[in-house]
Amino acid sequence: MSTATSSEPFVHPALFYRGREQYTAGTVPFLVEGLAAGEAVAVAVPGPNLELIKAEMGASAAEVKFLDMTQAGRNPGRIIPGVLRAFADAHPAGRVRIIGEPIWASRSAVEYPACVQHEALINAAFQGREVTILCPYDADGLEPGVLADAYATHPVVIDTGVELTSDAYDPELVVARYNQPLTYPPGAASLSFDAAALPQVRSFAVQEAKQLGLDGDRLQDLTLAVAELTTNSVVHGGGSGTLRIWAEGEQIACEVHDRGRLTDPLAGRRPPARDQLGGRGLMLVHYIADLVRLHTAQDSTTIRFYLNR
Repeated sequence: MSTATSSEPFVHPALFYRGREQYTAGTVPFLVEGLAAGEAVAVAVPGPNLELIKAEMGASAAEVKFLDMTQAGRNPGRIIPGVLRAFADAHPAGRVRIIGEPIWASRSAVEYPACVQHEALINAAFQGREVTILCPYDADGLEPGVLADAYATHPVVIDTGVELTSDAYDPELVVARYNQPLTYPPGAASLSFDAAALPQVRSFAVQEAKQLGLDGDRLQDLTLAVAELTTNSVVHGGGSGTLRIWAEGEQIACEVHDRGRLTDPLAGRRPPARDQLGGRGLMLVHYIADLVRLHTAQDSTTIRFYLNR
């Protein structure tokens, strides 16, 4: 696979596959080449595809780090820091090779914008680093619009063994296009807050979550996420904000809206610099939540997180 030996430090091809045979034909040689070159190799794909690769790799599978993406990457915002960066940073010497499959057919419409933004942001997160990330796409199981987005988020697309340079490649445009306003139901419980009302708004969120059926560790997770986001609003978001919370299917949705503006699209998806103000709380929320969605406008930011009940 010539993309793996590109002269560019960071290489990010998409692999379109149809069926098990094309899947293994496109992934296993990629891994074998990496091992032969002495590269650190990892695979983060949905469980059934993980087992396909393990079976084809045979004894060589012991040299590969395997992660089930439906667990490690359930929240797409966690994939860069918790999967890709975690593995690459653990192997700073020499090139690193990863297969990452963040989009599968059962991803929901609510999850998808965060998934495609993740694919676009990989390019900025790894610019200049000696990393190759191959992203498989099920060309039979995914909608045509998803495959079109793959062309926009990957400079090269591999289809039936042929490498195609993508004329549609424009990751910054994709990030902007999926920066969608977040609507909420009319009955969502809400409370405005400022610095003096932080204890009140946190208590409000906990009581509402309890009434909606959240308990145990998940309730503790919500408490911590709300504390981080409301404090961030007071310190970095104009001094005040509004919290909303409601049930959405089997999940609890909670959001904080304030007058701040996130200018870094990778905020919360990469470790903040030591002297950076903010960013740590949002990363913590990405690790806690099952899904995080953001909307940034010229004069406001909404951060919404979802927790499974």
